[in-house]
Amino acid sequence: MLALQDVSYTHANGDLLFDHVHFHIHRHEKIALIGANGTGKSTLLRIMAGLLPPVSGVVRTDAAPYYIPQAFGQFDSLTIAGALKIDKKLHALQEILEGRGTEADLLTLDDDWTVETRCREALAGWGLSHQELRQPLKSLSGGEKTRVFLAGIAVHQPELILLDEPSNHLDGAARALLRDYISSTDDTLVMVSHDRSLLALPQTVCELNKQGLTTYGGNYDFYAAQKELENEALDQHIHDKERMLRKAREKERETMERQQKSDARGKAKQEKAGVARIMMNTLRNHAENSTSKTKTRHAEKIGQLSGELQELRAALPEPDKMKFGFDRSSLHRGKVLFAAERMEFSYGNKPLWTTPLDIRILSGERIALSGANGSGKTTLIRLVLGDLAPASGSVYRALSGAVCIDQDYSLVDNRRTVYGQARHFNSSGIPEHEVKTRLSRFLFPKKDWDKPCGALSGGERMRLLLCCLTITSRSPDLIVLDEPTNNLDIQNTDILAAAVNAYEGTLLVVSHDEHFLSRIRIDRKISL
Repeated sequence: MLALQDVSYTHANGDLLFDHVHFHIHRHEKIALIGANGTGKSTLLRIMAGLLPPVSGVVRTDAAPYYIPQAFGQFDSLTIAGALKIDKKLHALQEILEGRGTEADLLTLDDDWTVETRCREALAGWGLSHQELRQPLKSLSGGEKTRVFLAGIAVHQPELILLDEPSNHLDGAARALLRDYISSTDDTLVMVSHDRSLLALPQTVCELNKQGLTTYGGNYDFYAAQKELENEALDQHIHDKERMLRKAREKERETMERQQKSDARGKAKQEKAGVARIMMNTLRNHAENSTSKTKTRHAEKIGQLSGELQELRAALPEPDKMKFGFDRSSLHRGKVLFAAERMEFSYGNKPLWTTPLDIRILSGERIALSGANGSGKTTLIRLVLGDLAPASGSVYRALSGAVCIDQDYSLVDNRRTVYGQARHFNSSGIPEHEVKTRLSRFLFPKKDWDKPCGALSGGERMRLLLCCLTITSRSPDLIVLDEPTNNLDIQNTDILAAAVNAYEGTLLVVSHDEHFLSRIRIDRKISL
């Protein structure tokens, strides 16, 4: 159905993204495409969709792909019908039904007399029955936009579907619908996702990196087990190389010591035997040449082993634990940090919640905030943080420090460099070398310190923000996580979970990622 042969892609600045990718997908096959942030998964999907040409290689397909991107801002000027590319058909159908149809309208409609009914049924299937086809897409939430494009699958009934992080922005109910669709459909699809519940569904996993694409004949659980075996073998290989390198250096030292002793004995014998000076110089030169060759031979072997060891270490996965390193919170557990009684907020004259909210947040709690898209989760966060004032009700707030980590990691200033961002958070005045040490610990080597923050991937922004929070002067009373895993791959989600688990203050989390919530020790839920 679709084949990539020897496909490579290079950024405009010449940096290689991936090279010599070979990929085949057959009818009714479901494939999960995974890889670290920045390896080019979205780029590869766009190449499959025909939206981006590869630098080299060939793409062959006998099907018109239906592509759902991660972001939908480029469609905000369109209506729902326009985004689904059925606006012209709907207009032609309307003209024909009202007796104004032309030959051009009939050609446009192409006998698709059920297009409007099919659209409404598809939207209703994704919980959007209340949306009009002429409604501007920009008026919808992120989750609603995603559901519009998912509904387009039933509208267009494509032979090949390409999904780029389809669960991003979806609430729990919509994620359940997506899981049901993927598990039950016979459609051919390729999916990029970091949602483990989705990755468990396809029976083929393909991992993308700079070396190409590796296929694993099983779901994500099978892939994870295989990777664990591979990493164990890699660790053993590294230990073997380290042992060989130590032995090579010991051998070099022992050989040179023997050579030096032999040379010294030879020189003493020559002097005792009264060998002529010119002959002694010749013998000394021969000895020095022999020693030099021995050094060169050992240096080459050690250099080769060192190079091999460096390559093996570079293949190791990123560290899975980068902790905040905060001191314990100075607040006593159980102290009231926020309390609201009959709190309401309004947009215009319309109350956001049908029933005013009564909420208490105590020091040390780990709370998950849940609710459907549009239920007011982000608004409640802003009320807790003091960024908004309620329309009615009473509010008590005793937060002396709070940090909000959102899905875009907006505390990271795109105008700063990586090092400049770290220095900005250095309110405690720790030494410059310590700031640089912490950057290195969070995988920002010296070559990245001058990189602009605007050029960082989602995972890099997350790691930089975690690093900055270890540099700041004090532990916050409250950390708010607002859909923090939406733009992270699995590995960086693991890093974030480990860091959050090391924090002992108060946690308020909005996330539809149940796997992530299960890992960060949530002890209470607030449902809107």
